Parts: sequence; structure tokens; C-alpha cells
Amino acid sequence: MHKWTLRWKLPEFACGLWLALLVSRVCVCVCDGESVTDCSKHERHTRNYDYMEGGDVRIRRLYSRTQWFLMIDEFGNISGTQDPNNCYSVLEIRTVSEGGVLAIKGLKSQYYISMNRTGMLQGKKDYNDSCNFKEVFLENYYTAYSSVKWTKNGKEMFISLSQKGRPLRGKKTRKESISSHFIPRKCRENEKKLA
Repeated sequence: MHKWTLRWKLPEFACGLWLALLVSRVCVCVCDGESVTDCSKHERHTRNYDYMEGGDVRIRRLYSRTQWFLMIDEFGNISGTQDPNNCYSVLEIRTVSEGGVLAIKGLKSQYYISMNRTGMLQGKKDYNDSCNFKEVFLENYYTAYSSVKWTKNGKEMFISLSQKGRPLRGKKTRKESISSHFIPRKCRENEKKLA
């Protein structure tokens, strides 16, 4: 019976093995100008989540997947406009607590978007807990905004605009519906000073 043997090219294998051992044993981290050889004791860089803890303000236009910009007019009415330069579509999105909870206010009209228990969107001059919305990032790079306070039979109710630019009742909305998908678009510097 023939005995099978495996022949290795020892110099290449040994050289690769020594290189692997050398790389796995030596760990040099540079932190504040000092080199640290033991990375297990080295502090990891932590991400900054200050924007989620309140106070972060973004000036944006919310562009719906139904091709409307969300706007709040001077009377607090919420609807959609297809004019990209409409001054009532410039919104202040302010983070109010952890977990992506935010409040949306029209910069020109100074009305907050709020949702009542039936899911109707309305403008409020004074901020209260019905003005809180949770920012939900979707797989298709869109964002949905669900009411923190109100649900319908245990299901979330979302800010959404119909194909005609009218706000839909929250009980008719779903996260998967294109009417509740928005892209926050940046505004020009001169639009940020409308208030």
C-alpha cells in the first residue's frame, strides 16, 4: 500500500507562520502621543450620542416619497407642497429625549406638528407630549416618524402625506407605506434664518 505524504515548502510556510505569530502577539496602540502595548487595557473610542440626548437642532425640509414637501402654514394647517422654495416647508427638527424622540416645528409659522388620539395631524403653538415623534430609520434610506404618545390597537401611527399632498390619519398609516417615508433635505443658509 502506498503511503501519501504531504510535502511542504518549509521556508515559505515557516516565514508565514513567524509573521502570523509576530503580528498576533504585538499590539501597539497610539493614544494621546503615547504608545500602549497592551490593547486589552486601552480605552475604546466611544461614539458621541449627544444629539440624541436633547438639544440637537436640525433645519431641514422633509421630502415625502409621494413627492411632496411637508409644510405647516401660518394657521397651523399641515399639508404638502411641491414648491421646493416654499418658506413654510422649512422645519426645525429638535431632539427632545433619548432614543430618537424629536419634535418638529415649522420655522416660519412657529407651529409644532402634533398628532391627536384619532391620528389627525395638527399644528400646535405650544409644545406638549403629543408633539413627540420617534425617528425610525428604514432599510431603503428613508425615515419614518411615529407618534410616541398615540397608537391604534397597539400599532404605531406615522406622519404621512397622500399622493395628493394631504395628511393621512395615523390609523391608516404603516411603516411600510410609501406615504410615511421621508428624506430630510438640508436647507440653504439664508432659509435657516426665517423665524
